[in-house]
Amino acid sequence: MIYYNIFTKTNHWPRRVKKIDDVINKILIHRKDLKFSSSINYFCNFILANDRYIKNFNHKYKNVNKSTDVLTFVSKLNINNMKEEKYCDIIFSIETISNDAKKNNINFYHHLTHLIIHSFLHINNYVHNKIKDYLVMRNREINILKQLGINDPY
Repeated sequence: MIYYNIFTKTNHWPRRVKKIDDVINKILIHRKDLKFSSSINYFCNFILANDRYIKNFNHKYKNVNKSTDVLTFVSKLNINNMKEEKYCDIIFSIETISNDAKKNNINFYHHLTHLIIHSFLHINNYVHNKIKDYLVMRNREINILKQLGINDPY
């Protein structure tokens, strides 16, 4: 199962929460393409923040002293041979996402959809450190976005 909550940390997000909830549900229709496992319970927190908030996390946990569009953190838990659980925090910055969408002339929600898909793939062990891994992840993102009616962002 996939459980999630949405939290807002700035006053720029609340009017968008309903639409974001709709976006997440549309994405989760493609849970098999995102490689979610039926043998794992997922607990995801979507934290809608700003540049200052995300910069603090990026500095503390990634040793990068700047803001970014999204950060994904995952913890795994397996207690007494019960079903494995993944606890996930996905933090988004409104300023960076808005600026990137404007700069690239793309719809804000299409860009956010791409970032959510990207984070879901990270939750399911996709990485992009090597060119081969990057291409695999990128192609999966493009395929899912296409199914959602969103153009290739690359």
